[in-house]
Amino acid sequence: MSGAAASPGAAARLPLPSRELTPAEVAQVRGQADSMALRLRHHDDKLHGQFVPEGTTARAVFDAVEQARCESIGANDMLGVAGNLGAMLEERCKARGYARITERADAPLSEAVALMVRERLTGSRPPDSATKMVDLWRDWIDEKGGRDLDRLAAVQGDQAAFARASRKLIADLGLSEDMGAEPEENEDKDDSEDENDQEGDGDENQGDGVAPEGSSTEMVESDDPSADDSTETAVHVDSEDDMDGAEGDDSSEAMRPWRPNGPITNEPGEPPYRAFTTEFDEETEAEDLCDADEMTRLRAYLDQQLLSLQGVVSKLANRLQRRLMAKQNRSWVFDLDEGILDAARLSRVVTDPMHPLSFKHETDTDFRDTVVTLLIDNSGSMRGRPITVAATCADILARTLERCSVKVEILGFTTRAWKGGQSRERWLKDGKPPQPGRLNDLRHIVYKNADAPWRRARKNLGLMMREGLLKENIDGEALLWAHNRLIARDEQRRILMVISDGAPVDDSTLSVNSGSYLEKHLRQVIDWIETRSPVELIAIGIGHDVTRYYRRAVTIVEAEQLGGAMMEQLASLFDDQQAPAKGRGRAAARR
Repeated sequence: MSGAAASPGAAARLPLPSRELTPAEVAQVRGQADSMALRLRHHDDKLHGQFVPEGTTARAVFDAVEQARCESIGANDMLGVAGNLGAMLEERCKARGYARITERADAPLSEAVALMVRERLTGSRPPDSATKMVDLWRDWIDEKGGRDLDRLAAVQGDQAAFARASRKLIADLGLSEDMGAEPEENEDKDDSEDENDQEGDGDENQGDGVAPEGSSTEMVESDDPSADDSTETAVHVDSEDDMDGAEGDDSSEAMRPWRPNGPITNEPGEPPYRAFTTEFDEETEAEDLCDADEMTRLRAYLDQQLLSLQGVVSKLANRLQRRLMAKQNRSWVFDLDEGILDAARLSRVVTDPMHPLSFKHETDTDFRDTVVTLLIDNSGSMRGRPITVAATCADILARTLERCSVKVEILGFTTRAWKGGQSRERWLKDGKPPQPGRLNDLRHIVYKNADAPWRRARKNLGLMMREGLLKENIDGEALLWAHNRLIARDEQRRILMVISDGAPVDDSTLSVNSGSYLEKHLRQVIDWIETRSPVELIAIGIGHDVTRYYRRAVTIVEAEQLGGAMMEQLASLFDDQQAPAKGRGRAAARR
């Protein structure tokens, strides 16, 4: 099989099956179909949106547990469905490498909780490939929320009651503030607000989660001027243990982390953007983040995904290549007073003998030496189909432009930890000085250097498929980093293409600064590049309106549209370059 299953709305899309289906593969495809059908039958998006908790980890756990509920209903009622779902889970856990996980920091908490909920609801043990991963969390989850897990089985058929019990479980696990069993305001929202809450980028501020171990909970003054008189807000310091759980089910739109979509308002007296410390930031080559064997496996997985996308994207890439090669060779200038007689325009002389003869001249095209940088958002909300399509398009585009003698650099940006990492620990140790600025450890990844041939860097793109790599995103500094690398290049023309699915978000930074701190910095960086830098900046937003930030931008709804958007944007850039050159050639010939 190739591709990933998805369920946009009431439609279901299954992976492309192999030519010769094995019995195991048949069971996996049926399991994916059964999973989607059970969700459509037993899940109410509107009701789900009323109970979704705040906080990235809390939402991921809540979504994964709800998916486990829907699947468990079908597994308990139909033995064949239970077998199909088991085969699907086994294959999914193998593909994500859960069998090789040996440390809790690499084990996604949301998956562990969902598998334990499934175990309680159906009596089925976790798949063999996920047993070790679940066992890393089992004792801690049983200690904190064992009773809550037992209560879930009693209300399995009632989504609202199950949601309340899930919120209680999340609160007892310490993944969010003590929410109680009922949402405070969500049930009073009108229909339009409910619909907005369930679209990819919510307009609400997320709360902070608490790591179960190796973390601390601190009380700080709230920076929100709209807060009530009780100005103390819980700020939690999380280790990586519990934050890799931003996985959830790919079909749930509610899994997306909060993205600030409101207007930018300047906070009075707010200092300029800065980082509390850069000591723990990381700029690394992709091959340094995992061993060679794992990189080979990840690349093989990406190649499987290429099978379903390569046909469409390759056609677009070939079209772009033909346009670029045509521009790099020679072109004709027409309507000249001397040169080669233009036979195609002789009819004008026949119809009007007074009309002068028309000549043409072949000239070399002025095609400037060019380098293109692809800066890909590696945040947690890109998991699943978006990051797979982004890696696939980057791979094909790098090959295409290399054949056209256009150098390509592929970069990615994320953070080393969820909610702060060592930077936040340093801030706590220093006594929590106010307005610390950026409070997380950056991770900037070089997948392909501009001077490296594609054949040497092709394996590196598989790293985007690695479980646990995608965390939070601080776009402003990533944009500056990619821009500065381009400025250091010798090429005459430098193009920076940003691929993202939302605004910058980092819970650690936003919990102790203004809510628009990261977004305001991103706007400042974009304005500076667009107005003062020789770098040409374009952006593609996946399910998020990036035209709010970038002058030259396009927003796509489905990840599969990314390839066409990339090709069209680059083609339009090269077309824009040629117009002045042709005009100059015509004027010179006439003189």
